[in-house]
Amino acid sequence: MTLHHSGGIAALLCGATYVAGFALLLTLLTPLGYGTEEIDTRAVAALAEAQPGLLIAWNSTIYIANGLALAVLTVALAERLQPRVPGWAGVSRALGLIWATLVLGAGMVANVAVERTSALHATDPQGAADLWGTLHAVELGLGGGNEIVGGAWILCISIAGLVSRRLPRGSVALGLLTGLAGLATLVPALGTAAGAGFGLGGIAWFLAVGTALLRDLSRPATHHPK
Repeated sequence: MTLHHSGGIAALLCGATYVAGFALLLTLLTPLGYGTEEIDTRAVAALAEAQPGLLIAWNSTIYIANGLALAVLTVALAERLQPRVPGWAGVSRALGLIWATLVLGAGMVANVAVERTSALHATDPQGAADLWGTLHAVELGLGGGNEIVGGAWILCISIAGLVSRRLPRGSVALGLLTGLAGLATLVPALGTAAGAGFGLGGIAWFLAVGTALLRDLSRPATHHPK
């Protein structure tokens, strides 16, 4: 299997992790205020004690698996763009690997938060809630609460794909909108709506890019040097 096709599989995996994340968020965590400024930290701490495995599996899916797949996709897309737009390819590689690192870091912090909160909750429920709230803030700062780096990476890939014609127009247009939504999470008043738009747009974009890479709509540029 080539890096080109591995990148396609990685893109589909990224989209799948987003779908899984939204599924649990909407069915179990939204009633707790998860993802909002009114999150019930005591309820989340109680859930961490009752079902730590569920939360760790969720964090591992949306962060750990996603971050590892992002790293593969980042390199695959950079290699695809390199022959025609080497500058954009270099920037996209840097932004993508930075994003993957932040995502992995957020996931490790999130899992530690579950483990420590679960252990403390039986003897000190309020302390557990406070601990989880503190670690959750770190998680959000790394990337769970904003999509600035991710938005910049998708925007960069989309611009490079447009200039080089190495990505289908549909995925480029979708990537431009998704990337802008990610950058909009920098504005507090737009944070929640922009984050949702980035997540939903990201699902469609990852699936579109993954499909394009697996179909190999055009042969890798490295086979056709200019």
